[in-house]
Amino acid sequence: MGDKLFDTDWRTIRVQRREAIVEVALSRAEARNALNGELMEELTDAAALLRLRTDVRAVILTGADSYFSAGADLSASQARTALPLIESRRAVMAGPDMCRAWREIEAVTIAAIEGYCIGGGAALALSCDFRVMGEGAYLRLPEVPLGMNMSWRSIPGIVALVGPSRAKQFVMFGEAVDAARCLDWGFADEAVAAGEAFTAARRWAEKVAVLPPIPVRMTKEAVNAVAGATAQASIYMDRDQFLLATSTQDYREGVAAFREKRPGRFTGG
Repeated sequence: MGDKLFDTDWRTIRVQRREAIVEVALSRAEARNALNGELMEELTDAAALLRLRTDVRAVILTGADSYFSAGADLSASQARTALPLIESRRAVMAGPDMCRAWREIEAVTIAAIEGYCIGGGAALALSCDFRVMGEGAYLRLPEVPLGMNMSWRSIPGIVALVGPSRAKQFVMFGEAVDAARCLDWGFADEAVAAGEAFTAARRWAEKVAVLPPIPVRMTKEAVNAVAGATAQASIYMDRDQFLLATSTQDYREGVAAFREKRPGRFTGG
């Protein structure tokens, strides 16, 4: 009987195993690992296959040597404007479903980040248990300056990691938060020399792999339950807020300003 996780001919990710550690790499180099529908679907499917495996102790999620992910494609957001609302509401769940699938993996998950990790890529990395960042790596959320809210049900997790004030800074301003500041704030668990994030993540995974697996999984489940106790109640409307935000003139202006490399002129309309 085959093993679907390793036997599947994945198109946008690479999956390999080293004893009790599984490594999943985003592999859409032609688009700088931008999260299109296919990549999000494969990441979700891989997470679902990993979720309850008892033979896996740790999972490393990584990107390329010089970038993690450029985030979600703006073109996908704009294409949804032509869909009926009920179809748009379904379509915008791909990102949140992917992040939830990664949060629900019972094994410990570690994101190894080099270079830029933007938007939905940052939301994905923040869905893991730990993050290791190479020097020069950064997290950035460009959504608000583009006229969108930050959705993907990620704000409760951001607040749990860094607190309300820093969460507001991170989400509102759309500014890059480098590895050193991520370590200081609580987004990163280790900052290492450039090019060493994956090696360091493997050390974390090996440290986990020798621990008794049952109490490790119990601890992860308990901590996540406490940290996210009110998450669903506080963020269940964020996809509708996203659809509202992307229907505004400010959103159209934000995207135009980004493409034309100029400051946006926002009116609240």
